[in-house]
Amino acid sequence: MTRSTHPDRIQHGSLAIDAALYQFITNEVLPTVGIDSDTYWSGFEAIIQQLTPRNQALLDIRDTMQAQIDDWHRNHPAADGQIDYPTYKNFLQEIGYLLPEPEDFSVTTDNVDAEIAQMAGPQLVVPVKNARYALNATNARWGSLYDALYGTDVIDDADGKEGGQGYNPKRGAAVVAYAKDFLDQHFALQDGSYKTVTGFKVADGALQIQQDSATTSLQNSAQFVGYTGNIDAPQSILLKNNQLHVEIQIDANHPIGQDDPAHIKDMLLEAAVTTIQDCEDSVAAVDAEDKLMVYRNWFGLMTGTLSETFNKGGKVQTRRMHPDRDYIAPNGQPFSLSGRSLLLIRNVGHLMRNPAILVKTDAGQEAIFEGLMDALITPLLSLPDIRGNNPLPNSRTGSMYIVKPKMHGPDEVKFTNDVFNAVEDLLDLPRYSIKMGVMDEERRTTVNLKACIYEARHRIIFINTGFLDRTGDEMHTSMLAGAFVRKGDMKSQAWQPAYEAWNVDIGLATGLPGHGQIGKGMWAKPDEMKEMLDTKMAHPQAGATTAWVPSPTGATLHSMHYHAVNVPEVQDKLRQRERASIDDILTIPLAKRTDWSDDEKQQELDNNIQGILGYVVRWVNQGVGCSKVPDINDVGLMEDRATLRISSQHVANWLHHGIVSREQVMNTLERMAAVVDNQNKDDDSYLSMTDDLTHSAAFKAACDLVFEGKTQPNGYTEPLLHKARLALKTDT
Repeated sequence: MTRSTHPDRIQHGSLAIDAALYQFITNEVLPTVGIDSDTYWSGFEAIIQQLTPRNQALLDIRDTMQAQIDDWHRNHPAADGQIDYPTYKNFLQEIGYLLPEPEDFSVTTDNVDAEIAQMAGPQLVVPVKNARYALNATNARWGSLYDALYGTDVIDDADGKEGGQGYNPKRGAAVVAYAKDFLDQHFALQDGSYKTVTGFKVADGALQIQQDSATTSLQNSAQFVGYTGNIDAPQSILLKNNQLHVEIQIDANHPIGQDDPAHIKDMLLEAAVTTIQDCEDSVAAVDAEDKLMVYRNWFGLMTGTLSETFNKGGKVQTRRMHPDRDYIAPNGQPFSLSGRSLLLIRNVGHLMRNPAILVKTDAGQEAIFEGLMDALITPLLSLPDIRGNNPLPNSRTGSMYIVKPKMHGPDEVKFTNDVFNAVEDLLDLPRYSIKMGVMDEERRTTVNLKACIYEARHRIIFINTGFLDRTGDEMHTSMLAGAFVRKGDMKSQAWQPAYEAWNVDIGLATGLPGHGQIGKGMWAKPDEMKEMLDTKMAHPQAGATTAWVPSPTGATLHSMHYHAVNVPEVQDKLRQRERASIDDILTIPLAKRTDWSDDEKQQELDNNIQGILGYVVRWVNQGVGCSKVPDINDVGLMEDRATLRISSQHVANWLHHGIVSREQVMNTLERMAAVVDNQNKDDDSYLSMTDDLTHSAAFKAACDLVFEGKTQPNGYTEPLLHKARLALKTDT
């Protein structure tokens, strides 16, 4: 091992490793997991040398196919928003974009934790780079229903129920009534309502429920699964429905409990059953400094040691991972439930390189592919948990769960499977210890989903529909076909419902239930919880075992949908339906008419560009990869690179097809920069764009995303964002 010719780098063979990253792995991680440093780094180097050419070749195939599709559209222009779809489909088959389906098969993934294989419930996605957020999500396995209702718009403000600084008894009464209605609906009593319950007892292994002088019981006695405290005066009652638990907490001395007839102080719902700790779309990690934060936090989660101290409301608080929850079964035997969400980690996709580690090749020294770096490092950091040495365990089956995003077709899934094989060999792990989640968010993966699952059939534990990235890829793939419909109309196009149904159909056909999750996408409006409750029931009703939510509060509320819907029963019915149409999926969302008024065009530009600037300015200037960004109407929306991809590709498409002019787009960028600056005026760390648009790194990056959007690889935003953020960090 020698010091590299690069400052602050350690040389190992052909690798030049950032010194801080090297020291963390060599001095902190490897001794903890009992692996020799030279053995690990030599194996790391060998895998990088072996697999880097394959990674690059797969990216070259993407570019080649996109060029072929562009040429086809140039030679087959659309007429009135329509193309010759039979000819188009044959063309996609000829170039290997649309492949034959494999014969029927069933996935064989084993040693999968129940949270993934058997349970249906909400899923959080959180940037692992932020320790506080990572801990909040990890601890969101259990959420207070009372808090979730009281603090959101699920309870309206009418008739004196307004929220505010102090406690409002009228609002509190509405919360309690709502929560007891929930119990009545899903844990029905033989007689009466929870609103008239005056106490609970456990007798002969059964739950007795008092209503003044009368006693009743659950209609389904099997729903009572545990308690804490004394059988004559329990401190909590544990109920179970559709594999999810609800804990009724009892305390006569609590400010809420003392006024309740049964002294119920709260109800805890099993909420975020799983969480994706994200290294990708919600993270701004452009160099070794950023990646070290990502890796340290994941290592802390896998060793049970992660904590974060912060100031909240003038008080210093320290957040740690929650312990397991202890109960007594009806038969008197003690048992525990996990106090934490089961964690998956989303690695970076195949595209990006990261300068944290340089590798010497025939072409010179270059940054390694970040996806390979994540694949080699995150399982290493997970070894304490895989081996059962984590005092706050994640997996109880010796597995590790990696979600792999932005793969294009089965060859890229096979490549990821081969990468995981190599990593398991390096770390002396049993084959398929590393489980794979395949995100169905690129068009070439969607149309070949069965073949993609086949390539990961021994380790797959997750597929989902990522509508946002999928829309971005839809637009970039067909950029030259014609002008697209307005962004708000995209979900009503033929391809979108077919895509959503197809994902479930293929997941069921390949036997994923019992082995993995079928997921749906994010609710993007974190302040609109009533609307979420009114609409997101559609996800379990569609046969999805999980769906993304933007916050622990959102997880608590969304969990009620999984009490209302028995997802396995839904899936049994869906297996009988006709599979969604591949022809619908291939239907390009072209506008049948493009004679929008000037006001409509400007409205579309304002909406897209305000969203682009609002996200990019925080990403580039502050390194914030995901946040609640006010839209053009000041409604807070959860934004990440996927939403940015849509907006930038949409403007690029309208620009290319002459719907709007370059001058109009530039004028809109300048005007919306002032709007975004004003929306962020109360943020002391915010860097204004309009103070100097010419030299604003964020403003320039936003312009590049639009004006160079047509030529960006698959329309991804990462190359330009990373370039701008790295330049800014270097300058400062």
